[in-house]
Amino acid sequence: MQLDKGMLTGFLEEVDGQLGRRIRLIAVGGTAMTLLGLKPSTIDIDFDLSSGDAEELDRALKAIPHGFRIDIFRDGLIFSQQLPDDYAGKCIAVKTGLKNIELYALHPLDIVVTKIGRLNERDLQDIEACIGKFGLTKKQVEGRAKLVEYIGREENYKTNVQHVLRRFFG
Repeated sequence: MQLDKGMLTGFLEEVDGQLGRRIRLIAVGGTAMTLLGLKPSTIDIDFDLSSGDAEELDRALKAIPHGFRIDIFRDGLIFSQQLPDDYAGKCIAVKTGLKNIELYALHPLDIVVTKIGRLNERDLQDIEACIGKFGLTKKQVEGRAKLVEYIGREENYKTNVQHVLRRFFG
């Protein structure tokens, strides 16, 4: 099922009503790109949050029959990449009017470095959209990628970084 920005925010309104306190959600991957207007929809819902907020979100999600595929990441460990400690401060606020959810989208530079890990055709399209719309430079992508800790075979990530740099920056 494809989820557009309206569907995402509608779902978050339901979640917001189930929360007993404020939490900070950071949309990542396609969810972040949809909220930032970089793509019209996403096939799943991906959020990062602090470990301290995870239990509250989990409780709220269990209270809502939704049927969506939801991936929850914690403390900047997104997919197979551990983002640098400053990632949360670089996120972009998403205005929603929600009472209990502070909603942010992962910065496009961090979207790029997290998509580099898997690097399938859809990831390449997403990387191109982030670079194009936000004017990301080779120096920015290369520098940020060096700060990422890859969980897995580090050489694969480095190879993917070089492929992205050649493909999009020559």
